[in-house]
Amino acid sequence: MVSTTPATRARATADPGPLRPPWSARALIAVGLLVAAVAVTWLTFWWIGLSPASLAAGLDDTARLLRRMWPPDLPRAGDVAWMIVETLLIAVAGTGLAALASVPLAFVAARTHKGPRWLRPPARAVVVLTRAVPTLAFAILFVRIFGLGPLAGALAVAVHSVGMIAKLLTDAVEETDPVPAEAARACGAGEVQVAVSTVLPRVFPALAGIVLYRLDINIRASAVLGVVGAGGIGVALQTALGSLNYHRAAGIICVIVVLVLLLELLSVAVRRTVLRPGVRRPTVRRRTASRTGRRDAGAAGRTAGDTTGTAALPAGRAPHDVGWDRGRVLRVAGAVATGVVFLVSLWSLDPDPGRLSGAWPNLRAVLTGMWPPAFSGDLLMAVLESLLMALGAAAVGAACGLVLALLTAVNTTPWRPLSAVVRVLLVVVRGIPDLVYALLFVAALGLGPYAGFLALWISSTALAAKFFADSLEQLDPLPHEALTSVGARRWQAFAAGIWPQFVPSFTGNGLFVADLALRESVVLGIAGAGGVGYLMQESIATLRYDTTAAIVIAIAVVVYAIETLARIARRHLL
Repeated sequence: MVSTTPATRARATADPGPLRPPWSARALIAVGLLVAAVAVTWLTFWWIGLSPASLAAGLDDTARLLRRMWPPDLPRAGDVAWMIVETLLIAVAGTGLAALASVPLAFVAARTHKGPRWLRPPARAVVVLTRAVPTLAFAILFVRIFGLGPLAGALAVAVHSVGMIAKLLTDAVEETDPVPAEAARACGAGEVQVAVSTVLPRVFPALAGIVLYRLDINIRASAVLGVVGAGGIGVALQTALGSLNYHRAAGIICVIVVLVLLLELLSVAVRRTVLRPGVRRPTVRRRTASRTGRRDAGAAGRTAGDTTGTAALPAGRAPHDVGWDRGRVLRVAGAVATGVVFLVSLWSLDPDPGRLSGAWPNLRAVLTGMWPPAFSGDLLMAVLESLLMALGAAAVGAACGLVLALLTAVNTTPWRPLSAVVRVLLVVVRGIPDLVYALLFVAALGLGPYAGFLALWISSTALAAKFFADSLEQLDPLPHEALTSVGARRWQAFAAGIWPQFVPSFTGNGLFVADLALRESVVLGIAGAGGVGYLMQESIATLRYDTTAAIVIAIAVVVYAIETLARIARRHLL
């Protein structure tokens, strides 16, 4: 008879948490995804005519183009500085406008919103649609409406960023403690007052982190918006490639890479400084305080809905610490500086009232010409081409990224110096935007999905290697160490101690890479690298806005479907 202890009985009766399929079902899901990836990869190779011979010939043509681009011809320092400043201002203006629009949109879209229920479905539809259509696709539309220049680029960045910022902020709003909001409603406060006084202060740290992360992404996107005439340093790149001045194009690409890498380092430093909880040297009183007492005080404050007492203070703060200390002064100064930079960025867009009013006829023509959408067989074939190109590149990139991740992660690399070299190489490769790769391959190989596949293959490999290496380093090292200590070989310890833990993360990150590759495939098509993006640019140039509307709808549906399937698979596997 098996004896049970109180602890054993307590564990047996505890809440099992969210139900997950058994291991056999999870294994079938993983095998099914693997078979689907292999099938899609084979179909992609057949579709674009990729073979070892064609790949070798394509790489040889690309190598000849790179030799023609050497040495790089850097633009004058003044021109480079102005292009970089314009690129940064586009990103700041677009991110700021998106943040301002996302706050009310997130509150309306949240399930905890107690206002008019009919507003929630339209708000969620806006969040999904703006997130599904890439920035460059919006840039093409806004260039047609507002003309060439940074205004179109900033608006494109803003509209696309609303989807991500509002989505993440909606999740943060729904996860906040509802007791203070209910207490405020019980006192007669309206929904706007409740949101501003009880919810917004609690989600503001999350909002700051989301905006900083999105700004990092938007700076990368702004660097290539000029390819379609939306301002920034991309204008110079498109001009150089269009005039076959490959030396100047190489110099501009070097500037873009250095700019993106420096801003990535700066973004990491800013996030660590701004979002890290304030670490204060504990006083004698706090060192001797009981942890249980602090928990009880916090629980009592939450139960009473008290937002002004000790329980409402940030972590590590006591009542006598409230005041204009160094941290608060720095935060206020940072907020003021951020507001000034945002206003300067808006002014740099030249929002002339006459220009804005002159855009209304163009906007009216675009909107009226979009209905009804004109779906066609060519459009569906272009969407299929983008889908195959993205999924095939993501599958091959995941396989190559796994190899590089095994060389990079500290717990699997065979040689530490090799890990450092590969890690630096991946950082440089990730620093080059996908559209730049596409432009180079189109210049070397010509128009078509072949160039787009190679561009997505490179970017997916670098991205997957980064995700996989981070996941490998976060695994439990005990199984691997135990197998090594009893004499297991390196491959045996990996197969039995690391790989079983890594399979869920490998699958989830691989699906995420496929989701990103699908969005980017639309962007690459705009540069002539196959897919539906080229068809979209052509429809706008020929004023076929009904075709444009059909393309936008098709892109949104496909991206949302892939995103939903990836989310379901991750939920069952992770």
